[in-house]
Amino acid sequence: MQVLKFGGTSVGSSKNINRVIAILEDYAKQSKVICVVSAVGGITDRLLKAGQLAKDNNKDYKKEYKAIKNKHLTMLSELIPTNETKVADALEEKLKQLKNLLDGIFLINELSPQTSDRLLSFGELLSSFIIAETLKSRSMSAARKNAQELIITNSNFTKAEVKFEPTNSNIRTYFKDAHQSITILPGFISKSTNNEITTLGRGGSDYTAAIVAAALQVEKLEIWTDVSGMYTTNPKLVKQAYPIQRISYQEAMELSHFGAKVLYPPTVQPVLNLKIPIQIKNTMDPKAVGTLISDGGNGKSSTATGITNINNIALLTLQGNGMVGVPGFSKRLFETLAQEKVNIILITQASSEHSICFGIDVQDANLAELAINQVFEYEIATNKIDPIIVEKELSIIALIGDKMKSHQGISGKMFSTLGKNNINIRAIAQGASERNISAVITEKDVKKALNSLHESFFESDTKQLNVFITGVGNVGERLVEQIKQQQQYLKKHLKINLRVAGLSNSRTMVFNEEGLDLKDWKVTLKEGEVATLDGFFDGAKALNLRNSIFVDVTANEAVSKLYTRYLKESIAVVACNKIACSSTYENYVALKAHALEYNASFLFETNVGAGLPVIDTLSNLMASGDKITSIQAVLSGSLNFVFNNFNDTTKFHDVVKQAQAEGYTEPDPRIDLSGVDVARKILILARESGTAMNLDDITNDSFLTKANLECDSVAHFYSTLISDEAHFQKLYASAKAKDCQLKYVAEFNNGQAKVGLKEIPQGHPFYNLEGKDNIVMFYTQRYPEQPMIIKGAGAGADVTASGLFADIIRVGNN
Repeated sequence: MQVLKFGGTSVGSSKNINRVIAILEDYAKQSKVICVVSAVGGITDRLLKAGQLAKDNNKDYKKEYKAIKNKHLTMLSELIPTNETKVADALEEKLKQLKNLLDGIFLINELSPQTSDRLLSFGELLSSFIIAETLKSRSMSAARKNAQELIITNSNFTKAEVKFEPTNSNIRTYFKDAHQSITILPGFISKSTNNEITTLGRGGSDYTAAIVAAALQVEKLEIWTDVSGMYTTNPKLVKQAYPIQRISYQEAMELSHFGAKVLYPPTVQPVLNLKIPIQIKNTMDPKAVGTLISDGGNGKSSTATGITNINNIALLTLQGNGMVGVPGFSKRLFETLAQEKVNIILITQASSEHSICFGIDVQDANLAELAINQVFEYEIATNKIDPIIVEKELSIIALIGDKMKSHQGISGKMFSTLGKNNINIRAIAQGASERNISAVITEKDVKKALNSLHESFFESDTKQLNVFITGVGNVGERLVEQIKQQQQYLKKHLKINLRVAGLSNSRTMVFNEEGLDLKDWKVTLKEGEVATLDGFFDGAKALNLRNSIFVDVTANEAVSKLYTRYLKESIAVVACNKIACSSTYENYVALKAHALEYNASFLFETNVGAGLPVIDTLSNLMASGDKITSIQAVLSGSLNFVFNNFNDTTKFHDVVKQAQAEGYTEPDPRIDLSGVDVARKILILARESGTAMNLDDITNDSFLTKANLECDSVAHFYSTLISDEAHFQKLYASAKAKDCQLKYVAEFNNGQAKVGLKEIPQGHPFYNLEGKDNIVMFYTQRYPEQPMIIKGAGAGADVTASGLFADIIRVGNN
């Protein structure tokens, strides 16, 4: 004998019922089948709504009834298209009985629990009738047995308790003599010892199937639904979730209790007691393996089995000094909640006895608050305890696994993962069995929490990074193209799933929670919404994605002022914008502190040397205990390009124009030529080497004329370069006469820094520096005479973009 149960979605349409029939036909070839069915998907809710409307004297109950009637008649006509008038008449008669009941509720304006049970029983009675008659019409050996004739309960309407002795006897007697291959049983419904219609409460159809399976002691109970088993977490929220092939009874109960909708724990108790395995299968994909729930568990070495959650939680806290050392507070509290029929989902208490914290359904929060404040009215009035504190818009997430108790550090890993993603934990509960670690968090963080934990415990091979890029001009465009080119490589070789979740330029911005399709990203961005700096921040914050990274590819001061806001949301910041790190020393220190406090990386390798590992090398020297004594550097690829190409046969204006056209200077070349950009770079290196310094502390010996420096626009600046050509030729002639090269040099020595144009003699490491190259020489306690030298391309869109890319990967590896 085989027992199969099909849920509301599985019988929700004629198409799905045909799938069910195909499954039953296949199973019936092996042995007899008992098929327990739920009401057609959505019908139970419609019945409840119709009953409520009728009770409230609202004639709209007739519309609900009509919808219910049409749904069933349409399904019957689709399943049995031939002229089966007897079947149609029988269905019409059952629907007429439903109509009469609703009319009666309307007339007396009352919907008692007993009447509610009678009303809801129509859902399963109608669906089981249609399925049984369809099987018969197709010449299958099938019969329908009303479960009310088998399952006997008390008179606790809406959640009746089963009388197992007569129930088991009825089931065994009936199926001992049943000859049909397939028996259709309506789930959820039953009758009391007084012959009153009752229902088995939430998950009642599962319960019916479990009762029958246990009574007949079958080898396995199969529950067919619309998903391929129990998943590692909610697949609607976590795309990477996957079905669990094997799971223990206890793990299944925990997952189901905390939100996994496949099972309702109390309903499968009859088979659990007898250790009858339960197979969860997918009606829409019958060949899928599904999940086997058994006494053996998953048989794998993984510590955690699944992650689940419950939304709509209220957290109530009873606290006060008067509770410490005084027995009876807990007893009074929980007795009060029991009297009000408030179910407690989670409890935690501080060892100081100063407070008791518990989670309940948010619908019960006001009732619980009122009742508790009344019971403890005297203690509150005498300031022994505080009025009950109620927090709403919360959820519980739970990490489940039988094997967690034998592994150290599971809790630490869980809470560390949540903390790194800026998910605040309001309360924690863990039983002595260590099978379940639960935490209360804000509801808005559930998706991020589930994704983060799933990645940490079930996707150890792959880490998802979500980047939000602002500034997609020359460098930004190259960065997006590099990401597009390397996405598959990163997945395969570095196990990093890098997604661009947001893009912005000065005009438009666009977001995509699943990651933008980079094939046509320019078109997508062009069609985006109007861009604002605050709007882009709000968009990234609202998406609330794990491992988020804000990438600043601008030279905009206003953008740099937003770094603090991003870091405080635990969104890492990667910047080629030098303004933040060269702003006031206090702001630089604050940004570093925020990065540490909120577990969000703040990386700015491209601030100095574009793609060269200058800052990374300096950081490694400092971390290893070395001390920087002096830095000498050519830090402007732009200026190096200019002076390497400027001579007595070229015009200074033309060379600067060429540098700008080739992307070696900022859009405003005055930033490069004034020396301010180099000053910012040496300032950043000085700070990274441990020196407190501000930009004003750096001596800037500018080679520009007064007219160049006082220009109020880029166009005006270029015009002065033409008029002051003689000045620049004079600089070149002086260097040439001494067989020197002109280089714009940054120096840091004994806590002092300066930048300026220098004539570099032959033999000096700077002399042969070509094109747009940079060079940095670190003199340290370990490198006192022969410095550590870093040399290479220090300007250009591609190398700068690759430097940003490297920082993004660095965040992923942290």
